[in-house]
Amino acid sequence: MMALLVFKERMRVWYGKYAAYIDTAVRFFLCFAALMAINKNVGFMTRINGAVPALVLALICAFVPYGLAAVLVGVFMLAHVSVVSLEIAVLLAVVMLLIMLLYYGFQPGDSWLLLATPLAFFLNVPYVVPLVVGLSCSLVSVIPVCSGVLIYYILLYVRQNAGILTGGAAVDITEKYSNILGGVVSNETMLFMALAFAVGILVVYMVKNLSIDYAWYIAVAAGTVAQAAIVFVGVFMFNVSFSVVSFLVGMAVSAAAAAAYTFFVFAVDYTRTEYLQYEDDDYYYYVKAVPKIAVSAPDVKVQKINARKNSKKHVRPSER
Repeated sequence: MMALLVFKERMRVWYGKYAAYIDTAVRFFLCFAALMAINKNVGFMTRINGAVPALVLALICAFVPYGLAAVLVGVFMLAHVSVVSLEIAVLLAVVMLLIMLLYYGFQPGDSWLLLATPLAFFLNVPYVVPLVVGLSCSLVSVIPVCSGVLIYYILLYVRQNAGILTGGAAVDITEKYSNILGGVVSNETMLFMALAFAVGILVVYMVKNLSIDYAWYIAVAAGTVAQAAIVFVGVFMFNVSFSVVSFLVGMAVSAAAAAAYTFFVFAVDYTRTEYLQYEDDDYYYYVKAVPKIAVSAPDVKVQKINARKNSKKHVRPSER
């Protein structure tokens, strides 16, 4: 435990020195991973399907705010989708525009969730997103998370129905949009996953604000159970094909990642909890103060000592 705390302190000091470079690198890797996931799953436009275009665009995204980076990744995604179905590309563009109008006007700081949520689905660890968001963000962050769920299932719909969508049959544009909206909106899995994410964020956010010991860890456990319960209820209610092993592995990895995040971000010492009481003209105040764990990283200095043997000079008899 002490070794982990020392490592955490070293990482904190290191981040304080190189925060700008680290943030840029994180933004680059997040955008690059999202772009490569799009290429792998809906990479229908051959001119931009590959590591080089994704690398170039990720380098651009690394030096712009997350809001603009999300827009650039969205345009990249629309280019791929438009090859299969221009109608779905227009639908996705409308969804992205609504997200920007309804959300980014007053809280653009969580734009990274639009990238992280679909990426977590592609990596089979989607349940970590509500846990981390509930611990670190506000309840308003439900909007980009659920929007990320919607985007993921639209991409999944495009991938699963690419052959039908590219068919040459002449279909009325109204009927085509009706079929697409029916296929996306009536997706029961998307609906109960969005509900599970929203409830998970709410549960974690409420529990972590309770004045109890180990509130953050309890919040992670409660959020995990809440998500699992809603997913199981949705699976049995809508009779959705479901891989129990994949779900349990993804949930376990997500809970472990959230617990590790809690340790490195919210580590406190409950053995030194203090209860304070004071008053002013109008109120009495009862405060519970829990100190953070502070460990000084050992500063090890190695000093080299060159020991030389004092050798006696040989004195010749003539010099005595």
